[in-house]
Amino acid sequence: MARADTNNTIDLLKEIKAKRDITMAIIEHDMHVVFSLAERITVLAQGTPLVEDTPENIKGHPKVREAYLGEAQV
Repeated sequence: MARADTNNTIDLLKEIKAKRDITMAIIEHDMHVVFSLAERITVLAQGTPLVEDTPENIKGHPKVREAYLGEAQV
């Protein structure tokens, strides 16, 4: 989708969640979408859960950086 369509979808999902007070499970590769919507994130590496945390903690998590950016843990 174009960025404008993606942003409209994010807004729609936020509106649905707020109006209905429901929990949503979203499987998504677009990190803009993930970080815009998620309260908790489970990161998978080769189909195996690697780490689960808040978006703020996921962004710089060493295991995530190593798995997806090839950076060694220090």
